Amino acid sequence: VNFRKSHSSDRVTAIIFSLATEWVISTGHDKCVSWMCTRSGNMLGRHFSTSWTSCLQYDFDTQYAFVGDCSGQISLLKLEQSSCSVITTLKGHEGSVACLWWDPIQRLLFSGASDNSVIMWDIGGRKGRTLLLQGHHDRVQSLCYLQLTRQLVSCSSDGGIAVWNMDVSREEVREVVRSDSCQKCEQPFFWNIKQMWDTKTLGKCGQAVCGKCSSKRSSYPVMGFEFQVRVCDSCYDSIKDEDRTSLATFHEGKHNISHMSMDVARGLMVTCGTDRVVKIWDMTPVVGCSLATGFSPH
Repeated sequence: VNFRKSHSSDRVTAIIFSLATEWVISTGHDKCVSWMCTRSGNMLGRHFSTSWTSCLQYDFDTQYAFVGDCSGQISLLKLEQSSCSVITTLKGHEGSVACLWWDPIQRLLFSGASDNSVIMWDIGGRKGRTLLLQGHHDRVQSLCYLQLTRQLVSCSSDGGIAVWNMDVSREEVREVVRSDSCQKCEQPFFWNIKQMWDTKTLGKCGQAVCGKCSSKRSSYPVMGFEFQVRVCDSCYDSIKDEDRTSLATFHEGKHNISHMSMDVARGLMVTCGTDRVVKIWDMTPVVGCSLATGFSPH
């Protein structure tokens, strides 16, 4: 079956095959999400985004598609035989969304982006809870969630590999209250308010504070900050030493990782990079897959 007409000459960035519906779903730099019949090769439907679509995940039971784009947004689409409806748009990243991972068991969506961060979106409930994970120093390129061990593996373009413990109680990053003055000392922000947003001052309180009232730095893994960030002084005093205990392990891939895939049963991970090198990793010492599944890692 010829699918060459599903997109224009622009790059195809992701493709998924659904056996149940006999569809091929794809996204590309033509800002298009398309789905085609694998029996006839006919185009069934298209949805156009305002930005390049960069990654794709699909829930086979509900026919929902998650589409990340270069503007930093993720669109949740309901695909029908010949139509499509936009359910919602997830906004949280400050850079292009590079990868998505959908866990249909817990109904969790994970996204990685060029802002070096990972976001967990609780699609299944809990009032739309989102968690921000910051431990990479470069673009997050690939993700894999291990449902049995409640661990998330993420890889970045600088070769960084992070294994996040998601089987712990984590706190959401509160949205900073927008204010014309510091809510600690009442000093007016004047025209520096944008600079304050850009510094990403971390406050458990969620208040807008000036540089004078946020002179400290600290990690706070329970809120996803694995490296030190600016912290409001009063919040810094409430952070205990045990609160700084890391909830992730970090490893050096020693090459630019552009894609990663895992064999969960054996605890093996394969990475490939722009250096044209493919590496196979035994991840059982850090993810414990063999213990969770009963399989030998060899």
